[in-house]
Formats: sequence, structure tokens, C-alpha cells
Amino acid sequence: MRQLGFSVYPQHGETAELTAYIALAHKYGFSRIFTCLISLDSESERQKMKDVNKFASDLGIDVIADVAPDVFKDLGIDYTGIAKLKAEYHLAGIRLDMGFSGHEEAFMSLDPADLKIELNISNGTKYLETILSYQANRENIIGCHNFYPRLYTGLSREHFIATSKMFKDNGIHTAAMISSQDAAFGPWDAAGKGLPTLEEHRGKSIVVQAKDLWHTGLIDDLIIGNMYASEAELKALGELNRYKLEFDVVAESANNAIENTIMFNEPHFNRGDVSAYMVRSTQSRVKYKAESFEPHHTGEITKGDVTIDNNLDARYKGELNVALQTMANAGSTNIVGKIIADERYLLERLQPWESFGLRQH
Repeated sequence: MRQLGFSVYPQHGETAELTAYIALAHKYGFSRIFTCLISLDSESERQKMKDVNKFASDLGIDVIADVAPDVFKDLGIDYTGIAKLKAEYHLAGIRLDMGFSGHEEAFMSLDPADLKIELNISNGTKYLETILSYQANRENIIGCHNFYPRLYTGLSREHFIATSKMFKDNGIHTAAMISSQDAAFGPWDAAGKGLPTLEEHRGKSIVVQAKDLWHTGLIDDLIIGNMYASEAELKALGELNRYKLEFDVVAESANNAIENTIMFNEPHFNRGDVSAYMVRSTQSRVKYKAESFEPHHTGEITKGDVTIDNNLDARYKGELNVALQTMANAGSTNIVGKIIADERYLLERLQPWESFGLRQH
């Protein structure tokens, strides 16, 4: 099951502020938290984390904390003592960025504390295979990509796909980071440039980032890397279809009721005999062949335009298409809507025979 997550950094807020944020995210369907034990530098911050984590845990939210060997040392434990982390910090899992050999991670996955052991996907090494070779409990091994505060340091799509595939091919639950455009804080300091996994996502709307990552089929969970995301962002993410790519469309005011019904209420899929010029969803021309589609908005067609052929083309009238590039219009095609600008690059991701949706913006 795909989940939504968010980050909580106790050093950047009072307990009441942090718990209010947690409650708000929970309201919109968020079910996991990323937090960072590494970045805490005082006992008061650790106590605040314990209190905040308990609040989240009591709501049914899974809390996973970033740890390292130095954290274990500070707490007076080693990899055989992770039950203390679960009991004191109310954790469902720990994220291990580096510092162990593979055997320790496998051992921790088998610990009676039953904590999830989250690995860094972004490194692109044989780290996962090494851990699994020690007969780890695969049910307790999960993976999450890094986030990247510095401009131009985020992952390329090619590396992201390759490293994510390593984990999915081994049946490991995966996660990646998306970035709020309204949040200001990261684990150590301000995160003014965002905290995305993919560099190409930096500056894009959080909804577009989410749609893109889920659409890869390689990522199960999405986690907002920076804090505090706005309520509008949390709500928008909570309303997303987690398994089918849906595009937000601004409809033309001149549309008739049938045209809007075809756009927003009928199922769509990209025909297998794909065109370089358009995504064709052809079933509507069969279902609505007896209906009338008077010509309107028959100007030049540009990328992202949603079109329905009109009465001037008796064979194709009622067929819905989404333009992939600029095309001349013979007057037989009505432009009935336009995919919002931020989402047009997602059109390139659609595969043959893939189902997709159109949502009224």
C-alpha cells in the first residue's frame, strides 16, 4: 500500500506547534514521519522528540528516525540494543545512512523489537545485496532515497530509476522525498531551496513531484522532506490518486455537458499504437457516436490541449485526444480543455495502453 509521509524536526518548533502539524497531516491521510536523531544536540531536544513521536504513534503514524553509529554510542547502545530506541523514542523504524557492514543491518532486521530497517537507496552500491546475503528478514528491510538541500545536487532521473529498480527487483518497499514550496526547515538549518530527491523536481509544485514519482511504479511512499508544508499542499496530496496518473485540466467555458462528461467522468487509456502527436483515448467516440458535437474553439492545437473531434468529422467525432505537440486544426477538432502548465511534461511519461485520468482544475 502506498503511503504519504512528512518530516518533523523538533529543534524547529515547540511541542504544541509540532503536534498541531502532525494532527493536520494525519487529517489528510498521512501515515508516516521521517525525523532525524542525528541532528539533535541537546537532551531537551531529545525529550521533545520523544513527546512528539509518542503523539504521532498514538495517532497510528509510523515514525522512522535517521540514526548513525555515533547516535548509538551517545545512547549507550549498539546494534544489539535497538529495542531501546523503539521503547524510548516510539519508533517504528530506523534509517541507516552508513557506517555498518551489512551483517549488523541483517541482525537488526531480525531483532525481536521488530523495527523496520530503512536503507539509503540513492547510493547505488551493492549495499542491499550484501545485507540480504546475511539472511536478513526481508519484511523488515525497506528503502528510502536521500533528499538534497543544495541546488544542482539532486539525483538525475537515470540514476534515480536505476537505484530504485535495484530495490524493487528485490521486493523491497521504497520511498522518496518530495519538497514543499512553502516549508522552510530541514534537519539542520533552513531549507530555502527545498529538499527533493530528484533535481528536476526542485521548484516544481509538490503535486507534480508526487504524480511523477508514483507514476514511475518504483516508489511506494512519498515523504515531504522539509517542514512545515502548507495545509493546501497536504490537502492536495491527500486527494491524489496514488495508483493512476491524473492530469489537472482547465475546461473551456463553451463546452457542452457531454464534452465535460467525456473529459472528467469517462475512463481513459493511451492506445497501444501510439502517435508522436497525441495521446488517443478512443472509446468515447463509440459510446457517444449518436451525440452532436457542434464546432467551437477550433484554432491551432498546442501541447497539453485536450480535444474532442466535432461533427465535421463523422468518423472520429466524440474521440478525445491530448496533444503532445503543436498541430494544425482543420476545424473538425474542438479544444475542450488544457492541462495545467506544470503537468504537461508528465505527458511524456505515459506508456502504451496505460490508463490515465483528467481532473477539473
